[in-house]
Amino acid sequence: MTGRSGSEAIFSRPWGGVAGAVIVVAVGFLGSRLLGVVRTMTIADAFGTTPDLDAYWVAFRLPDLIFQVLAGAAMGSAFIPTFARYIAQKDEGEAWRLASSVLNLVAAITGVLAVAAVLLAPWLVPLMAPGLEEGLQDKAVELTRIMLVSPILFAVSGMLTGILNARQHFFLAALAPMFYNLSIIFGAVFLSGPWGVQGLAAGVVLGSGLHLLVQVPGLFGVGMRYHLEAHWRHPGVREVARLMLPRMAGLAAAQANFVVAIFFASRLEEGSISALNYAWMLAMMPLALFGVAIATAVFPTMAQQAATNSLNRMQSTLYASLRYSLFLVIPASVGLILLRDPLVTLLLERGEFDPRSASITSSALLFYSFGLFAHSTVEIISRGFYALRDTRTPVAMAVLSMVLNLLFCIALVGPMEHDGLALAMSLATIIEASLLVIFLQRRLVSPEAGLASFLLRTVAATALMAAVVAVFIAVEEAADPLGAHTVWEDLVQVVGGSALGVGTFFLAAFVLRCEEARAFWRRLGLVR
Repeated sequence: MTGRSGSEAIFSRPWGGVAGAVIVVAVGFLGSRLLGVVRTMTIADAFGTTPDLDAYWVAFRLPDLIFQVLAGAAMGSAFIPTFARYIAQKDEGEAWRLASSVLNLVAAITGVLAVAAVLLAPWLVPLMAPGLEEGLQDKAVELTRIMLVSPILFAVSGMLTGILNARQHFFLAALAPMFYNLSIIFGAVFLSGPWGVQGLAAGVVLGSGLHLLVQVPGLFGVGMRYHLEAHWRHPGVREVARLMLPRMAGLAAAQANFVVAIFFASRLEEGSISALNYAWMLAMMPLALFGVAIATAVFPTMAQQAATNSLNRMQSTLYASLRYSLFLVIPASVGLILLRDPLVTLLLERGEFDPRSASITSSALLFYSFGLFAHSTVEIISRGFYALRDTRTPVAMAVLSMVLNLLFCIALVGPMEHDGLALAMSLATIIEASLLVIFLQRRLVSPEAGLASFLLRTVAATALMAAVVAVFIAVEEAADPLGAHTVWEDLVQVVGGSALGVGTFFLAAFVLRCEEARAFWRRLGLVR
């Protein structure tokens, strides 16, 4: 490579290779996140932080746990690397037999677990949220049973996403979450009136169905040959199972963090569960757009590179992805911290979502935002291990993170209440991310020498951005000494602070010679 770093070279072609995949997935995630904001706004308007919504969030956790642990483990860490190896060996016939068997097995097992959960819901729900009143626990059981249809649909849909991504087709898979969000918006706006919170649950089921259907045409585009079979003795299926089992433990540990938060929050004041969920959904905006999107797009490429023993190229892809992700997530998380109050007020404070709801949501958002860079790092680095067909290391770190989260929750929930639960997850994830980076450096061809310098420059540019945005907010607050914010004033703070922050950060990063900033200005044609 002449004149450019590996990081720039990998992402330099706007519509080809990894860069094209990242752009397609990022656009899809942006659309999904924007609709996610609208979804959050409509739920807040209809339900605020009422006890009924607490019951909904408790009910949502069990179906999501079943899907994430089973289908998530199959698609992410196990299926794509194995499928990529078959494709790399030019054995497409066996690749499609593998895909069909895994798809059918995952759907069948998910269905069995969902039926079991329907029967056991009256005992499982009180275990997750013992602090809910008896009437709310009954409602949570009812909602759980409604939404247990969704993991079966998502299990099939998740496998379709894995197949399409493994074949470097990202558009429909990126489009599917938009239909999911639209369905929940439909449930909140049109079904919550006659059906209450049950209408929201119906929107979840409808959305999971649309998430599946929108991806089906893509299977014809990649030439899938479906077989109605489930050969669990197929060597590829056994390899997927071998890779899945530790990953399932890791995903169960990660999901346990949310269950732990619900367990403790159910014992706090009403609305604490909902406030934590609202804050997490807002924190997910930069994480999904700049962390999950990049990780999703580069994983199939890393899996192919690892399958062909191109470890030098895989390392370049992984660290370039990590740098770009952190380059965007770090300033975004700081901006979210600084602008959290007007952002929550602007987006959510209407209808049933009152100033008290805004206050407890904003404080939780502060502590979730603190750990976003670590969540982003885990998304990228863990996929590096999966591409190397090592699921045990990230799983061990996820289990450690779960234990640390539980200990932090016990220590912090007393003095900090629901804020302590948000901070506990951030602290546990920071430790998990740090250990993953250390262990991966030992696995790859050579350590990434420039990572520390990159982080120093990015943090310096972010600090300058934070100072400028803080001054802007102080000036705005001084103009309104009584603190009687109007929607217009909140809009000015959010839009003005965001624009000023983005401009300051990219200019500072360019002056500090961050490669990622130079690539950005080059894309705009402002530098060569």
